[in-house]
Amino acid sequence: MEKFKIWLKKNWSTALLVFLFIFLLVSPDAKAWLMRQIISTGLLNSKIEEKNAEKPKGEITLSTTESFSVKDENGKINNVSGLKGKVVFINFWASWCPPCRAEFPSIQKFFEKYRSRDELVFLTVNLDEDLDAGKMYLEKEKFTVPFLFPNGNIPKVYFSGSLPTTVILDKTGKIRLHHEGMADYSKDSFYEEIDKLLKE
Repeated sequence: MEKFKIWLKKNWSTALLVFLFIFLLVSPDAKAWLMRQIISTGLLNSKIEEKNAEKPKGEITLSTTESFSVKDENGKINNVSGLKGKVVFINFWASWCPPCRAEFPSIQKFFEKYRSRDELVFLTVNLDEDLDAGKMYLEKEKFTVPFLFPNGNIPKVYFSGSLPTTVILDKTGKIRLHHEGMADYSKDSFYEEIDKLLKE
């Protein structure tokens, strides 16, 4: 024990770094905090495509609204194909996913800023196996975004398995943003892109 105390006095900074590393490995909230610092730079954000953006040859054009519906806690079903004429923000997330936790505060801010706009629909789709875990996470963090879950299969054009995934559809149902991974949706530059999309 005495040798350990001597080693600790000499190597306290190494011991502190090891402790922090282990803490980051085991704590989803700590991972989310660290990731939140990274996404706040905006470097991981994608841009919403221009209305008539040309796709490189050979790249798949995501232009039609696929049949996909979500359900809320009360059993109300909302089908994406019935939302033409509105801009649709779809976010696929799970409570156990640190990158989802990292970006969620920015989604909540985005939701608070635009929730009164009828022409913008928020579909925050929980993919937890145990839906109660997703509900508990939202309640614990006091997030008020809609708690929704898939009502059937999710088309690959929207979600191919990577969490989080965010998709934005324009008023015609065309996919204008498809982003796999975390991002910050509370930036003024993002709001400007959304405002432009809403005016189209």
